[in-house]
Amino acid sequence: MKLKRKSILLIMALLFGSFVCACGKEVNISDESFVEDTEETQSTAEQKNAEKEAAEQWGKGYGLPVDTQEEQEATNDCKKMMDLISDIYEHADKGEASNVVLSDETILEMQKKVKGTGCPVTTVVTYYNMENYERADKFLEGCMEGKSGSEVVYEIYVDGGIGRMKFVFDGTDMYVVSARSMWNEDNKPWMSDIAHNRIKEWKYTDKGWFGYELCVPEPPEVSEIIDGSRLIRIKPMTEKQREMSEKCVRDFGYQGNNLLCSDWDTDHMEELDYNGMYEYLYRMKYQKRFDSENYPNGIPKEEFESLIMDYFSITAEQIREYAVFDEENQTYVWARLGCINYAPTFFGTSLPEVTDIKENEDGTVTLTVNAVCDMVICDDAVITHNLTVRFAEDGSFQYLGNEILYGGINKIPEYQYRMLF
Repeated sequence: MKLKRKSILLIMALLFGSFVCACGKEVNISDESFVEDTEETQSTAEQKNAEKEAAEQWGKGYGLPVDTQEEQEATNDCKKMMDLISDIYEHADKGEASNVVLSDETILEMQKKVKGTGCPVTTVVTYYNMENYERADKFLEGCMEGKSGSEVVYEIYVDGGIGRMKFVFDGTDMYVVSARSMWNEDNKPWMSDIAHNRIKEWKYTDKGWFGYELCVPEPPEVSEIIDGSRLIRIKPMTEKQREMSEKCVRDFGYQGNNLLCSDWDTDHMEELDYNGMYEYLYRMKYQKRFDSENYPNGIPKEEFESLIMDYFSITAEQIREYAVFDEENQTYVWARLGCINYAPTFFGTSLPEVTDIKENEDGTVTLTVNAVCDMVICDDAVITHNLTVRFAEDGSFQYLGNEILYGGINKIPEYQYRMLF
């Protein structure tokens, strides 16, 4: 009886031990499955978050990823172009300043070198045309018809570096992959940056300007407005248009004087800002910057009046009446542009560009001028105006009047005079 009882107890002990082992084994298996399931869940969540972030970034349109092949293509292309102009850069006059600023002649020489590749190439030199523009023109004309495609445009900067812009149109949206290559201290090229952005809006105007606005961070994501606007001249100016632009309007622009942004003629010259325009006339005549430190007490009467009369049909008496004149010192007052006498505007940064030239029967010439603004408003004709001049046989000329067309005077900020009367 005792033996049987011991046998029963032994069997129960064995069964209990097996049950405990089995439970322990099941718990271990359950733990491993839990870890695997957790890792898989975390991986899936991370993947979904990454996909969500990527989708959000594509929605924003800026800082888009650049795939490896695209980056390698941009790097190779930039290196090829830099190699083409390396000899020109090495022997160019770079000045003594830490920031290299090459002459217009050197930049245009580089452009001519890149032109040989057949690629569209532009520069920062004012009024100079894009070479091989036909390819860019064909691409943009196709885009306006809804045709997908791509085109690469190069730009040569003032420091001798090269920008490469690959525009891609998918039939609906346009993107640009922008890369820039620069020179190091040893005159060796290096890739400074590459970016991929969607173009929010774009247009190709009848006058030949390609204007676009990039997607950029906007408030409240950033505290300040970032300007993503750009204008690139595609279709060329004529040689005569460039000549007249450089000779008659480039030195003035629309900032610090009102020669080109007001209505006036030889019978109505009282509202011109003679004190403001003096420095621009000085630069035009003497091809150097006006140094106000040489005139601490104002500009001597004879010197001021003589320069004004060189470019306007006006008398000395009229100048004294219209300008700010210091009777006691017999000088004309001059002040540098600053926060007190000038409020910056986008219009003020516009570049005047002669688009048409008409020779009149009385021997005068009427220049049709567009104010081209590549900032924020991105407009190839903020205002259009007719500037009338008369040329002498020696090439000198006088301004006779300006007329702002199409009600444009109402679209620009009211002019702020340099000096108060």
